Amino acid sequence: MNCKTLQKRAVTMEHCCGLITGDKVPVPLKNISVALSIEEFVADVSVALNYENEEEVPVEASFVFPMDEDSAVYSFEALVDDKKIVAELQEKTQAHSSYKNAISQGHQAYLLEEDDYSRDVFSCNIGNLLPGAKVGVTLRYVQELPLETDGALRYVLPAILNPRYQLSEQSENSCLNIQTPMVPSGDLPYTLSMVATITSQHGIERVQSNCSLSPIQYLADDKTSAQISLAEGHKFDRDLELLIYYSEVHSPSVAVEMGMQGMKPDSLMGAPSAMVSFYPDIPEVKSSKACGEFVFLMDRSGSMESPMNNQKNSQLRIEAAKETLLLLLKSLPMGCYFNIYGFGSTYEKFFPESVKYTQETMDEAVGRVKDLEADLGGTEILKPLRKIYKAHSIPGHPLQLFVFTDGEVSDTFTVINEVQLNSKKHRCFSFGIGEGASTSLIKGIARVSGGTAEFITGKDRIQTKALGSLKFALNCSMDDFSLSWDLPPGLLVTMLSPEQTVIFRGQRLIMYAQLTGTMPEVECSGEVCLKYTLQGRSLENRVAFPLQPKTNASFAIHRLAAKSLIQTKDLGSHETSKSAKEDILNISIQSGVLSSFTAFIAINKELNQPVQGPLTHRDIPRPVTYTSPCAYKVKTRHKPPVCAKVDVIPFGFICSSPSRRNVESLREMKKSPSSTKKPNLKNDHKGFGENVFVQLVSLQKANGSWELHEDFAKILGTNLEDIMAANPAKDGDPSAWATVLAVLWLHANGKDLKCEWELLERKAVAWLHAHAGSFIPMLVQAANNILKLPVTPAVFGL
Repeated sequence: MNCKTLQKRAVTMEHCCGLITGDKVPVPLKNISVALSIEEFVADVSVALNYENEEEVPVEASFVFPMDEDSAVYSFEALVDDKKIVAELQEKTQAHSSYKNAISQGHQAYLLEEDDYSRDVFSCNIGNLLPGAKVGVTLRYVQELPLETDGALRYVLPAILNPRYQLSEQSENSCLNIQTPMVPSGDLPYTLSMVATITSQHGIERVQSNCSLSPIQYLADDKTSAQISLAEGHKFDRDLELLIYYSEVHSPSVAVEMGMQGMKPDSLMGAPSAMVSFYPDIPEVKSSKACGEFVFLMDRSGSMESPMNNQKNSQLRIEAAKETLLLLLKSLPMGCYFNIYGFGSTYEKFFPESVKYTQETMDEAVGRVKDLEADLGGTEILKPLRKIYKAHSIPGHPLQLFVFTDGEVSDTFTVINEVQLNSKKHRCFSFGIGEGASTSLIKGIARVSGGTAEFITGKDRIQTKALGSLKFALNCSMDDFSLSWDLPPGLLVTMLSPEQTVIFRGQRLIMYAQLTGTMPEVECSGEVCLKYTLQGRSLENRVAFPLQPKTNASFAIHRLAAKSLIQTKDLGSHETSKSAKEDILNISIQSGVLSSFTAFIAINKELNQPVQGPLTHRDIPRPVTYTSPCAYKVKTRHKPPVCAKVDVIPFGFICSSPSRRNVESLREMKKSPSSTKKPNLKNDHKGFGENVFVQLVSLQKANGSWELHEDFAKILGTNLEDIMAANPAKDGDPSAWATVLAVLWLHANGKDLKCEWELLERKAVAWLHAHAGSFIPMLVQAANNILKLPVTPAVFGL
């Protein structure tokens, strides 16, 4: 039973009962219950889906849902009449055959599989659900939690799964193309509940969420254990995000986990496994010279016309993207090379080939950025990627690629494979915009190229995360990694993680290893040393750890190690070599971790009598997020897009109508003048160029300086004559005076957004030291007086 077969099913029903969609189709899924256990930075998650068939005929229910691509799904079971049926992990074709045979023989069957074309999409099928029957299915997975720049650990329970653009005929078989039903906003087909238990030896400071939570309940006096839950009445209309703050997250550690009893002692699951985490204390070292080719690949598909989030007055994605490109352009160093591509169903580029960063090329690029629209149709990223890779390399300027997309491509593995094939000549920094962005695509292209992946959801700003990644790209990274182990005699180490190529300042490094041989009977310890180089300097970090493996019922470390191995080899059914497929099957079956080539299958043969008669098929509705006039469409180049307004409703179920009121009202919002007196740098609903911060940045020159003129004076809230009169160095370069004023204004009015203008300020200060020198203290004092500011001269390195 594959997704293509499911798509062909016709759903017909004359009499409806129970929960129904807007098309009067009953929904057998009643509720979702999540039990989340977080220990340090590993999440162990149990998701229970409870079904009830209130129809008068047997039903087959299909539920397509998203999950983070780093999730290692290791268990699937069904509870029928208080009897637990544990699923078996089989080769996928065999599992499909078993499911189909069981259904045809009238048995109840349960199938869980990963999509063939993307690691972050799953489908769950329940066959032969009898009239009146209640069934609970539970899947379990473990996942490493990513570390945010502010020290928070981030857990996301995805709710949003958007339509994705088909790059080839093959991906038409994807589960993403099942046409799920829609419901009116008042009818909730099912509910969500969640309880999370959090444990850390360092103490839990706080937990934040984009959804309403119950007050945090500490389970220990030292705050090393706590519990939170979703507030009652939660509507799953967005991705559920938790940000967990520990008292300390940058301590290196090694955790050793006992292997499975009964398994071969030297096997993947039988031998003890170790998880090694390092937070290298890398000093901020700037490159000695400005070099690099920076190519920005920006999504301009119709979905970029959507708001960044579902908050009131949220900025449109395309407007945020334009501001981001402006900040990136202004922050580039003189002497580098750059280009900008926009992509949709087709692609456009600013220059025939990457150009040297000068005042002239920057001005031309900024002018074109202002005119960008989300007008290029679908999301076909492969062609511009190949065009970028085919371009001649510029000697001494390694390629740094920045990809911005809402991630709606169904042929994910094809794109990842293309990036991997060219990984030796570039790094890719990827950004997933909005809820529903493919974690498989965004994380995959960054991982195979040695870059970083960021996701912009809720109140996150693309601008902030993009400039943070540019900072990574401009600063020196550490390389030439090696791990050395000091262990008792008779104990050997085999690394399970892929070889690391690069790590940036502020990043966490996680590796997995297998310990084989004789484990000491008495208490003793081991030591692991991470060695690396930074600008030719040899550095190292050491951590000692006890050699007494701990038991874990989920075998979380073993399963995460297996997932790490699978990710390095698994590129889907059409991109994976035959030998790699055999390795993946072996790892997947041995570890019990789901892959592209395996599926969980469970069959209940103990019905009083086999199900008779035809089987009615039901697809469970899934959420999308768009409010764009052309957002919810069949994203395929083989069919014309269907344009419609899509309203976000609880759990994202959608209703379609031809109205464009939402989008037009957003555009009207952009045109309305601000009534605030103080500059508001976070006035997100403003259009491009209407924000005073953006206006000031737009005036900066490529070399980092500002010029003195009337438009500049207006932004500062004064007039040109007063500014010129207050200049204490009238014989000097007026640009020095203007540049000091601009930097002080940023510090006074843009503290919350410093990470977005930090690089362009760095350029400004460097220019000042080269052109104003000893005049800087005098200029700073005079600028503080005229702007009535208390900014310290230390910001200029004085």
